[in-house]
Amino acid sequence: MDPLKGYFRAGPRGADNPVAGQYFEAASNNPGEAQIWCYTDRFSYAPGDSLTLHVSSTAPVFSLRIVRDGLNPLTMFEKGGLEGHFHRTPADCSLKGCGWPAALELELPVIWRSGVYIVTVSMVTDDKRTIEHDHLFVLRARPGKPTSPRLIILTTSTWLAYNDWGGSNHYEGLTGPGGDQYSPEVSTQRPWARGFVRLPAEAPHVPYASAPGGPPRYPHMEWAHANGYSKKYASGGWACRERGFALWAEETGLSLDYATQHDLHFMPELLDAYPCVVIVGHDEYWSWEMRDRLDAFVEAGGHVARFAGNFYWQIRLEDEGRRQVCYKYRARAEDPVRGTPDERFLTTCWDAPEIGRPAALTMGLSGAAGIYAGWSRCAAHGSGGFTVYRPGHWSLEGTDAGYGDVLGAKAKVFGYEVDGVDYIIRHGLPSPSREDGAPEGIEIIALSPATTVEWGSEAYPDEAFIGYDDARIVAEALYGEATEEAIDKVSRGVGMIAEYRRGNGVVFNAGSCEWVRGLEAKDEQIVRITRNVLERFSSKGQGTKPA
Repeated sequence: MDPLKGYFRAGPRGADNPVAGQYFEAASNNPGEAQIWCYTDRFSYAPGDSLTLHVSSTAPVFSLRIVRDGLNPLTMFEKGGLEGHFHRTPADCSLKGCGWPAALELELPVIWRSGVYIVTVSMVTDDKRTIEHDHLFVLRARPGKPTSPRLIILTTSTWLAYNDWGGSNHYEGLTGPGGDQYSPEVSTQRPWARGFVRLPAEAPHVPYASAPGGPPRYPHMEWAHANGYSKKYASGGWACRERGFALWAEETGLSLDYATQHDLHFMPELLDAYPCVVIVGHDEYWSWEMRDRLDAFVEAGGHVARFAGNFYWQIRLEDEGRRQVCYKYRARAEDPVRGTPDERFLTTCWDAPEIGRPAALTMGLSGAAGIYAGWSRCAAHGSGGFTVYRPGHWSLEGTDAGYGDVLGAKAKVFGYEVDGVDYIIRHGLPSPSREDGAPEGIEIIALSPATTVEWGSEAYPDEAFIGYDDARIVAEALYGEATEEAIDKVSRGVGMIAEYRRGNGVVFNAGSCEWVRGLEAKDEQIVRITRNVLERFSSKGQGTKPA
């Protein structure tokens, strides 16, 4: 069977390299093709809220199952014999939403626990095949009644930026004069692409696949292409990112409450009941309002435990959160706030001078300091771990790590996108240079090199995925023009583990998308550091400040 049935392909980078080209999952407007899809009206709910499910099915009846995900997934709701209807899907569904009518509404019981709930709709074809589609929603704790001192903020803005269901996201797409450009706006009102909600255990991750002397390899995209999954599954989504952390926390006995970045944007009170906020995986896209909420939380004495990478783009949420806007490197030419009193909301790199709010002011680190490691030929053959410079830091207690030791190399915890700041080394110890606008209060614990350039890509023009494109983008964002000097400045960088003290609070930042791989591999040092941070930051006293 063709694994790309139900997919379309367009615009391959090279005739012999369809993996690096565009292919995506989409509904067919042929009612004779067996298919079923769904999405919820919102990303998250509180217990007692009403959930609206939108379904398009070519079968007259379908079944619904809702499972709370975890070490032992628990079925919470099942119902069969639901009336199915086929609905046409507009070509611009990725941008404007699918517009399908409501199939059913369900009041979420107040006794359901905070967590991630997987929604599966299924139908049986005339030839007795079962076809399923998975979606998810997040259930928050009851307002003012947390069940854990730790609130994990799921990176839904990044998930949305990478979701290519329907053909367009913030990376590739069907927009622009030639119908082949990424879209500056994407909609929440559509299904998640396959791989964002569930993944088989054998699905490969991103880093460290390119052998020295050979062309770059992309095993996760090769696997996705061969098995009918979104090639962006390894960049964003519950299945590949936060889920591994959640399972580790559950197994370890560390409880979590759940919320989304969209909740953080619209709910100023969201963090009030928690001493510790946890961020995991890939949190590339943030709104001004999200940063405001987190900054105020830290200033007031809150603790942020961040095990994530690539804090980089500003976004705007519009239409009550149903639409996400990010013009990225076209912002200076196309974003309508350019040159207006609202220019600080320009949807480009946070470190761009028009915004005036460097990323490091919130997280202590920035994605503009190097970005890639172990991805394609960007720092492709490094250690895969963080080199320790301050072994006496409290987060390393019990790890037996010494100066110059490397943390997490076997599990490849360093990659594929990382965060850092410009730094200098004196007497063998790194400190922020502050030439890049990094604030006071940052202590660098460990670091490793990263880059925005795919070194040696000239030898493999058809296989290159990044080349020098990202270096040009960063140079334009930071310096206004991609001159040779500017590109050289941004081509080399670093990822770091750092502590950032702001006001009465603290941010611990393990600035790497792949930190969770160390937890999944049960790397003793990565596990101990993570526990040290979570246990220290989870004090019930909101105003307490780690020593």
